[in-house]
Amino acid sequence: MWLEILLASALGFAIYWFVSRDKDKEETLPTEYGWWGPGTRPTPGEDESIRPFKVETSDEEINDLHWRIDKTRLRPPLEESYFHYGFNSNYLKKILSYWRNEFDWKKQVDIINKYPHFKTKIEGLDIHFIHVKPPQLPAGRTPKPLLMVHGWPGSFYEFYKIIPLLTDPKSHGLSDEHVFEVICPSIPGYAFSEASSKKGFNSVATARIFYKLMLRLNFEEFYIQGGDWGSLICTNMAQMVPSHVKGLHLNMALILRNFSTLTLLLGRRFGGLFGYTERDLELLYPLKEKVFYSLMRESGYMHIQATKPDTVGCALNDSPVGLAAYILEKFSTWTNSEFRNLEDGGLERKFSLDDLLTNVMLYWTTETIVSSQRFYKENLGQGLTAEMHERIKVQVPTGFAAFPSELIHLPEKLVRFKYPKLLSYSYMPRGGHFAAFEEPELLAQDIRKFVGQVEKQ
Repeated sequence: MWLEILLASALGFAIYWFVSRDKDKEETLPTEYGWWGPGTRPTPGEDESIRPFKVETSDEEINDLHWRIDKTRLRPPLEESYFHYGFNSNYLKKILSYWRNEFDWKKQVDIINKYPHFKTKIEGLDIHFIHVKPPQLPAGRTPKPLLMVHGWPGSFYEFYKIIPLLTDPKSHGLSDEHVFEVICPSIPGYAFSEASSKKGFNSVATARIFYKLMLRLNFEEFYIQGGDWGSLICTNMAQMVPSHVKGLHLNMALILRNFSTLTLLLGRRFGGLFGYTERDLELLYPLKEKVFYSLMRESGYMHIQATKPDTVGCALNDSPVGLAAYILEKFSTWTNSEFRNLEDGGLERKFSLDDLLTNVMLYWTTETIVSSQRFYKENLGQGLTAEMHERIKVQVPTGFAAFPSELIHLPEKLVRFKYPKLLSYSYMPRGGHFAAFEEPELLAQDIRKFVGQVEKQ
C-alpha cells in the first residue's frame, strides 16, 4: 500500500512539474497591424467611421429558400438509430415543415433589429457588431463595458436573451449593482462581418481587430466574455493587451498544452494529488465514456474543417436543408450528450425552433458557412499546440463557469495553470456548450458574481 502511495506521489509530482513547467511569463502577444481585405492596403489609411446597419430580407430570398426546401431528398434513418448516426431525418422532416410553412423570417429579422447594429472597417474588413446600452442607470453610475464573443456554429444572436439581464437588471428583478454596456461583434467570416480575403486569419488576428473595435468605441478598459471560439479570442485579447482587460470570463477554455492524458488516467484513483474535487470526478469519469468516446463522437466535423473546409462547404452553402442538419445536430449533442438517445435529439427541450432556425438563417442568408469553417483550418491547421499563444499564460483576473454538459470538463486546477489569476470558478447546476443561448440567467449571474469580485480588488 505504501509503495503504491509513494509511486502515485512521485507520478503526481512529475506530472505537476510537466504541466506547470512554463513560468508565469509576462510575455504578451504582438499587436502589429494586419491587412485582410482584398488587394493591398490602401494609402492613406482606411475609413474608421462607425455606420448604422440594419438587417434586411426580401421576398426573393424567402422564395428561393422555400424552393430549395421543396426540392429536398431525404433518406430514411436506420431503425432505432435516434441521433447516433447524426441528424435523424424523420425529425428533420418536422423541422423542414415548420421552416417551410410556419417560420416567419421577416418577423425574426425585426427581432434581430431590436438591438442597434453597426459596421466599421478594421484591417480591411467590414466588422459587424451590436452595441446595447442600458436603458436606465442609477444616478452617478456609469455602465461597465462588456465584449461578448460567440463561436461556431453560433452567432451574435446567441446573446439576445442574456443582454437584457446585463444591461437592464432591475427590470428583471436583479440587483443594479453591476450594469453593463454590451458589445457583441460577429467574428469575421460569420454572419455580417466580412470574411478575410487572405490566408492565415486566426483567433489572434480576430482578437486584435476586436481590441481595436473597443478602442474605436472609446473604451480603454473593459470586460470580455466568451465560449467556444469566443473563449480563445477573448483569451488572446487578454494575452495581447492585459492592461486594457479588467476581467476575462469564460464558459469554455481551450487548454491543449497542459492537458495531460496521464493525469486523466490516474485522476480517478489519485484525484486528490491533482486537486480534483468529487464533482470533478463525477464529470470526468468513467473516462472512456466522458472523455475519449465523447471526443471521438463529437470531433469529426473539426477534422474536416481543419483540413478541407471548402469541400463540404460547397454542399452546405448550396443546400439549406443540409446546412440546417449540420448546424442543428451540434445544438443537440453539444447541449447534452444524452440527447443522442432521443428521436428528436432533444432540440426543443432547451431551444425554440424559431431561435434555432434564426441562427441557421444567419449562415444561410449571408453565405458564410464556408468562411466560418475556414477559421478551424487557420487556427488548427498547423497542429494543436503550434501557436505562440499556447505558451503564454493569462495575467488578468479570470472567471470560469463550468457547465456540466460541456463537451469536456476542465477542473479548476487545470484552468488555473493557464489562468493563474483565476478569481472565480463555478460548478454550474445545469447547461452545456451554448451557455448564453441555453441558460442566460445562470451565465448572467456568474458574470455578475465575477465582476463583483474584480471590483472589490
